[in-house]
Amino acid sequence: MTFDFTVVTANAHLLWQGFLITLYYTVITIAAGLLIGLVIGLILLSPFRPLVWLGRVYVEFFRNIPLLVIVLWTYYALPIFSGVNITKGWAGFLALSFYVGSFYAEILRAGVQSIDPGQTDASTALGMSYGQRMRRIILPQAFRRMVPPLAGQSIIQMKNTTLLSMITVPDLLYQGSYISCFTYRPIEIYTAIGLIFVIILVESRNGHGTRKGNTQAPRHLPALRQGRGAAWRRSFRRPG
Repeated sequence: MTFDFTVVTANAHLLWQGFLITLYYTVITIAAGLLIGLVIGLILLSPFRPLVWLGRVYVEFFRNIPLLVIVLWTYYALPIFSGVNITKGWAGFLALSFYVGSFYAEILRAGVQSIDPGQTDASTALGMSYGQRMRRIILPQAFRRMVPPLAGQSIIQMKNTTLLSMITVPDLLYQGSYISCFTYRPIEIYTAIGLIFVIILVESRNGHGTRKGNTQAPRHLPALRQGRGAAWRRSFRRPG
């Protein structure tokens, strides 16, 4: 048996359509997942213990169930329990978004908690509110640490979209399976699909790789350290 890649070029328009669907679901589920992850991440950082417990249940639930099970359950079972007809597009969107949101939430929580607690104490001593501390001191540093794992998880998310072919969403893998059925050339088609993912994802990794460059703290920190020292000196000063 010999390779005949003319079958790939002859059906390139179908593969292109599938690639656009894959790219579409990658973008919208990453965007929705980031929003979900931000909300759940802030819940995990909340001082209110019942909220933290609920956030932890969400994260552990979605992280420990295979994504294929979530996709199939959302498509077949959720309409039965909810009484709402859910299309295959919405089922895929919901499953992928809530799944990746659990990973984004853990990345955000870990990024914020990796910041030196002394900076929180110092900003509190300066009279900053919780929102000011997060916006001016904690998050600017945490986001720089979160970029590599967020990029890595987003790359994984693109590969996860191939599972949507199981519910007949016409993504790249589904189109490849369709072409293979009438050309009887699965090796060439799946090889081409694999090469497409390799080219896209390797390029993405090169563009979002960890940079060992600028690790300076935000411009607020010198003033913060100076202010922290002043606050501590005032606390030891004798009254009157």
